[in-house]
Amino acid sequence: MRSGHYKERYPQLVAVSDNAAAWGWAGLLLVLLLLLPLVAGTYWTQLATRVLVLAIGAVGLNLLTGTAGLISIGQAGFMAVGGYTNAILLTEAGWPVELTLPVSGLAAAIVSLVVGIPSLRLKGLYLAITTLAFAFIINHVILYADDLTQGNRGIFLPKTTFLGVGLTKGPGLYYLALALTVIMVLLALNILRSRVGRAWMALRDHDIAAKVMGVNLTVYKLYAFMVSSFYVGLSGALLSLELRFINVDVYGLLISIEALAMIILGGLGSVRGALLGAAFLTLLPEAIRLVFDSFGEAAQQLFSNYVFQIRELLYGVIIVLVLRFEPGGLAGIWRNTKKYWSNWPLSYG
Repeated sequence: MRSGHYKERYPQLVAVSDNAAAWGWAGLLLVLLLLLPLVAGTYWTQLATRVLVLAIGAVGLNLLTGTAGLISIGQAGFMAVGGYTNAILLTEAGWPVELTLPVSGLAAAIVSLVVGIPSLRLKGLYLAITTLAFAFIINHVILYADDLTQGNRGIFLPKTTFLGVGLTKGPGLYYLALALTVIMVLLALNILRSRVGRAWMALRDHDIAAKVMGVNLTVYKLYAFMVSSFYVGLSGALLSLELRFINVDVYGLLISIEALAMIILGGLGSVRGALLGAAFLTLLPEAIRLVFDSFGEAAQQLFSNYVFQIRELLYGVIIVLVLRFEPGGLAGIWRNTKKYWSNWPLSYG
């Protein structure tokens, strides 16, 4: 049993994880995810795909809000930039998905400078309102740039392949989303242990002290906006591939609120928390449906008629309970539970 976490060398201090058991569990989880389409039905595979797609965006938002401390509720706008860039390049330019996905992320990262540069002197609620205004502006641009975005009509995406694997039927899109999620999670973990990640944490904890220590606030704020928006734009592009049809309603304000709820419930500043929050909130409606189904036909009809109201009500209740009893979110619950069993029978509290 591990009796301590003592670091003897600097590489140990900045390692992603020095716990062999953690790597073992991560490997086991990856194997199970690879086998999921083989044992689960089409519906559950599609649901798992949605979890992975939203998890990428949640990790990106957590880098900006949880790690750098820059509150953003403009997630929907950056997802729309990524989704529409992907759709336009596929339908109008005929580009392959291998190129449209990274370009969609880059487009969102570049557009983030439109928000990032004017917001350099803003923080807290003022920054949040600015990012919200950006999301509304993007929606209006989509509606009125009719020649490019098809306005209210939306865009139907053609059948596509990635490295010869079809993305419209079967588990192809699931495996693509899984591969990208693994890559982006590893990238985020490495960013956090780099100079950039540590500068973001200093910026979050005390920006004046960070500036005194030599952290260039302007540069690192823009880094945070661009890296986060790349993740979010990529998530929006994958969402367009999943739905195969997008319009302005797909990237509505609700998706920004849900993204913020994901990182709050999962645990701010934690990559693990972003993944847990994305999985929890995406699967929560299914769990609610199963509970209502167990109470008979009347309960099923009630859930069918008021599914959105019930979901939003429970979102609010769960967020309040988490903030009241476990501000660390699901990642905090996992950490405390692991600590309890690691120290058992000497655990307390």
